[in-house]
Amino acid sequence: MTDIVEAAWQKILATAGPPTRPEGMPLPARFTEMVRAAHAEPLLRQLYPWTGMWELHFSRCTDPRPSWDIPYIGILRDGRYYVEGPHRSSPRIAETDSAKTAVAMVIERLPPGCGPAFVGTAEELATHEKARKSTQESSHRTDL
Repeated sequence: MTDIVEAAWQKILATAGPPTRPEGMPLPARFTEMVRAAHAEPLLRQLYPWTGMWELHFSRCTDPRPSWDIPYIGILRDGRYYVEGPHRSSPRIAETDSAKTAVAMVIERLPPGCGPAFVGTAEELATHEKARKSTQESSHRTDL
């Protein structure tokens, strides 16, 4: 995990607050539960996290413009979790009462070979992956 990714996780964990919140604050408490459940998973912990509108997103690159190819987790007004994505226009995948279940749904839908987060932009990541794939294909052809 890069220092950039770890710093982003630490900032989100600090913002999420302690694992327990006073009664009457269901969204912040559920948000904290969601962030901690996601951070506990090594596959998600190596991705660049970002938040907004009671949602936790994951990116395969560290640039502020995310890769938008990984589902994200959000919280409904009633405190339940939803999994959507990878794009805002994608249909909702599921709703659940459990942060761990929501995290598992994201993990099941990670792109092949996902992580660790690439230091750079989504465009630079795509160029890097294309070059790596080309090199692997060339290597495979010479092995035959």
